[in-house]
Amino acid sequence: MPKRCGWVTEDKVYMDYHDNEWGRPLYDDRQLFELLCLEGAQAGLSWLTILKRRENYREAFDQFDPEIIATYSDEKIEELIQNETIIRNRLKIKSVVTNAKAYLEITKREESFAAYIWSFVDHQTIINKWPSLSDVPAQTELSRQMSTQMKKDGFKFVGPTICYAYMQSAGLVNDHIVECFCYKKVNKLIRKEEFR
Repeated sequence: MPKRCGWVTEDKVYMDYHDNEWGRPLYDDRQLFELLCLEGAQAGLSWLTILKRRENYREAFDQFDPEIIATYSDEKIEELIQNETIIRNRLKIKSVVTNAKAYLEITKREESFAAYIWSFVDHQTIINKWPSLSDVPAQTELSRQMSTQMKKDGFKFVGPTICYAYMQSAGLVNDHIVECFCYKKVNKLIRKEEFR
């Protein structure tokens, strides 16, 4: 059995996510937007709860197309609140619409949403060397700065802890513990990206 980060359970969905997605640098605008919305939905819940509903979220939110989501009416929001396949939290659902509008504003003035997100780490993954899960912080000075700026730019559900979880999942930081079999794999990916 390969050594994994301590937060991973034996649930296959969780293991697949950890092994193939978490911490790998993500540069696709739509995927980054989706991940931001899902991290917001996760607030106060386990990530596995959201992960198991990810396909439901994609279906409910038009594959996370910001241009479509930004036009959602009050009726559409009420319809989503009645949707039992997602987390039916009014504030979280409305935040996806707010974030779609903020996303569109960002992409008018920036090269891309990815360029905006990656600017917080100077377009370079931060490689940490945590010996164990207990060493990994819940937030950092950088995630606090990111949170402050994203709030100024109109985003919701982007507190410093959510921002740090987002940085971890989108590969802005490599927070696999050193003994995790993914730690070196992700670092190799990062080095490849440096020379692309």
